[in-house]
Amino acid sequence: MRRILHERGRALLRPNGTDHRSHAEQDTAIGDYIRWRNRHAKPKTEFAVNSKIRRPDYPFKAA
Repeated sequence: MRRILHERGRALLRPNGTDHRSHAEQDTAIGDYIRWRNRHAKPKTEFAVNSKIRRPDYPFKAA
């Protein structure tokens, strides 16, 4: 946690590296962003076209 001075001079505790007031508020913001990003995502095309793993003779390794 880091301390941030409020406009009135009182110190507030915030999660490190964010401007959110609580972890719950930060979690909500992250979830909202992920849902927004998923709605606007587009499929990748032409991804690793010339990669050797895309060739039919590539040997698969099973664990």
